[in-house]
This record gives sequence, structure tokens and C-alpha cells, in this order.
Amino acid sequence: MSRNLVVSVVVLFLSTLACNFFSPNRGVPTTVSVPTEEEAQAVEPSPQEQIVSEANIANCPMFPANNYWNTPVDSLPVHPQSASWTNSIGSAENLKMDFGSGEWDGGLIGIPFNVVAGSTVTKYEGEFYYPGESDAGPYPMPENPLREWGSDHHILVVDTETCILYEVFDANLENGQLTGGGGAVWDLNSNALRPDEWTSADAAGLPIVPGLIRYDEVAAGEIKHALRFTAEETAGYIWPARHQTSDPQDGIPPFGARFRLSADYDISGFPNEMQVILQAMKTYGIILADNGSNWYVSGAPDERWDNDMLHLLDVLTGEDFEAVDTSVMMVDPNSGEAK
Repeated sequence: MSRNLVVSVVVLFLSTLACNFFSPNRGVPTTVSVPTEEEAQAVEPSPQEQIVSEANIANCPMFPANNYWNTPVDSLPVHPQSASWTNSIGSAENLKMDFGSGEWDGGLIGIPFNVVAGSTVTKYEGEFYYPGESDAGPYPMPENPLREWGSDHHILVVDTETCILYEVFDANLENGQLTGGGGAVWDLNSNALRPDEWTSADAAGLPIVPGLIRYDEVAAGEIKHALRFTAEETAGYIWPARHQTSDPQDGIPPFGARFRLSADYDISGFPNEMQVILQAMKTYGIILADNGSNWYVSGAPDERWDNDMLHLLDVLTGEDFEAVDTSVMMVDPNSGEAK
């Protein structure tokens, strides 16, 4: 048996165990069988197969270790406008884990992403209605890419051969043509930011995939990066964001604002899986990346999520969080490197 085959069989077996452990009473029948060696040899892995570890996606880093996404903020000072920003979003409003298993209103719950070997799939030149702030293609796409069900219709693709991330907003792949609002290309081994005042597939000009909560991270016991969230009203932008949807206004949080769960918030009563998410909110915080429902935290859909367990986090409210002063992290305003 080849090394790759052994790895594939072991990963499938562990995935089965994880599914049973994390979702004991979901009521969704799931049958997973470990293939025989002959069966496994007869099946070629799909280029869309998502191979995800707790830190990387298909051996590609989610940006360098010293990138702002991957830098703890638990020791940073509180931002002077913390109370105002929190009140603006809603100090009494509840958080929502905007991802899960199954479907809602006919589509997957959360923001999916695709994993491809770029040389094995078709590449497309995108036609965007924000061409002046979009990166040139071509964009590698699987034949039937996973696309966000919500109004933003993101298509997100990680090319495992180059460790390049491709993200398209309001994307549509039809009749051999890729169209969308805008496209952004990210080198996952670089701290480079978008050009100043440029949007991306997110309004803040930030990448999306690195801020998603992924099931495999929770199963591994630790999330080692900040999380993406949305708010209805934003004003201006601060590092590392690059773009705004309205002018700066005192008391209204800007894109790029980073919040953390208060250090004294007791997470011990939550299931271990939810403690992983809560600890990430304490250590790495959550980054305001787009306009949307208040305090909606993003994640990737996965059939192994226990939706009832995720809803336990609905008890969190804005007053459980505080904004931090990330200016002390900045090495260069035009770089995502953090200290």
C-alpha cells in the first residue's frame, strides 16, 4: 500500500471517529465505511477534496506565522473607543455562529471554500464590475465550485500547488465564463496587503478564508488565528483593512477593528469543542471584515458540526467583548506583518 493511500485511509477513519464524537445526537444518519485497499486504489482523489489540518490547508499556510491573522491580541491594550464601538454594534445583541451542518433555505450554512491542484483544473479570466480594484487572473476553478449560498455568493479557491488563494465576490461560473463583483489573489506565503483603498472579495479588503472557523481546527483542539465577523454599520478603516464603505465617524467601528472576548469570561461550562472557539476569541480575537448582521461570526460549513452545540454560543453578547488597540502590532502600514 502506498504512503498516500495509507494517509487517505487513516484520515477517513479518523474523520469517522470525529463525526461520532462531536455529533452524538444530531439525528442525521451518516454512514461512512473504510474502503478496502482494492477499492481505495480504484478511486482517484478529487481535486476539490479539502485536505485541512488545524493550521494549514493542504500544506499551504494561512499566511506567515507573523501575519496579523495569526498573532495573539490577549495582551494588547484596550482601544479608547472600545465602549463606543461595542455599543454601536450592540452591547446587548447576541453573537451568532454563522455556519453549521446541513442546509438552510436550500443552501449550505456558512462560507465554503474549494481546494484544487491548479494545473488540473480550468483557469478563467474574470469579468468583474469592479475591475479597477480586482486582480488579474486567471482564476483556477473546479468544474462545479462550492459557492456561498448567501447574497455575497463568494467562490474561494486554494491552489495547493502554488499556495495562492483566489477569492471572488458575487461570483458566477457559467457557460465557460467567470463573472463577479471583484476578484482578489493572495500569496499565502506573503504578508502583502491589498493596495490602499482597494476592496477585495470582502468589503474591508481582507482575505476571507484565513478568518473562517474550520471544523478540523476544533477537532484538533486549537484555533490559532483570528476570526472574521460582520456588523451592520461601519465607518472608515484601520490597519490591516484597506477599504471602507462609508467615511470615518466617531463612535462607529471601522473595518479592521479587532475585538476579543474578555479574559474573565468563564468558558469552563461549555463543551470542550465550544471552548476551543471561545479561547480563540480570547487569544486571537475577531476582526470586523464586512457589512452584515451584527456579531455574525463566519465559518466553513461541514456536516460534522453539531448545530445545537454551536447555538450554545448564542448566549454571548457584545458586552462580553472589548476592542483592542492593534496599532501597536503594526510593523508597516502597507504590510500584514505583526509584532
